[in-house]
Amino acid sequence: MQRRDFFKKLGAVAAVSAVIPAMSFAGDAKPVSPNKLDIKSAINAITGGKEPKTSSLIKLKVPEIAENGAVVPVTVEVKSPMTDSDYVKSIHILSGKNSNARCIDVNLTPANGKAMLSTRIKLGGTQDVVALVELSNGEFLIASQSIKVTIGGCG
Repeated sequence: MQRRDFFKKLGAVAAVSAVIPAMSFAGDAKPVSPNKLDIKSAINAITGGKEPKTSSLIKLKVPEIAENGAVVPVTVEVKSPMTDSDYVKSIHILSGKNSNARCIDVNLTPANGKAMLSTRIKLGGTQDVVALVELSNGEFLIASQSIKVTIGGCG
């Protein structure tokens, strides 16, 4: 290979490398809907239109005031025997003011032994946190609690 050919090819590679990151792939991206998925839409998507029942079987534990919205502890416990015929099938945590109402979805089986979920979620401001529980018989239970977020979060 001649030295001149080498530098020509090196220059072409450098030019292409400089242009590719600047190229816009916006035409390939799916448009983002200006309407966010609210809690009612998320609940309907999960339940298939069934109306969830408010239940005392769900114990939703969240702080009344969260000093940092980026790490809000949430614990959901459901009183259930967790047998093969009667168990909690899934637990969903939803929030109203986040860009996506669905924070977390967890599927359970009787092998879990206890219907419990403990996690941390990010909240974009003061809002209600909702726990939606699906039982093995197809019923849906719901519980909610309001949280005041003082700083941080996604907003």
